[in-house]
Amino acid sequence: MRTYLISYDLAKPNRNQHVLAQVIMGLGDKWARPLVNTWYVASDRDETDLEAELRELLSEDDGLLIQATKRDAVLTNTSLRWFRQRRAAFDLAPDGNVIAFPAPPMPEPVEPELPFAEAV
Repeated sequence: MRTYLISYDLAKPNRNQHVLAQVIMGLGDKWARPLVNTWYVASDRDETDLEAELRELLSEDDGLLIQATKRDAVLTNTSLRWFRQRRAAFDLAPDGNVIAFPAPPMPEPVEPELPFAEAV
């Protein structure tokens, strides 16, 4: 599994920003959003696959950066908190957004939580 830095610049931010965010959160097993248009995504897919899925949501005036990273990064005036992709088994209703607490224990991760990332 690789960690990717994904950043975008939308010419018309109100047009697709919410949809783009939803797609980015679904690209891998974990995601973090340290800045408004900057994401870290842990995924088994490669950069080309990620770009192909996001390209459909961008216009010709929008910009997109996808870069594989190492584990270290320097963050100033921001923080990095990783979130796991939602699991359908925890939802009370298939189309709902309410999760029962306490949730059943999650299985131990195959690899440890990823710390900060660094461009390669």
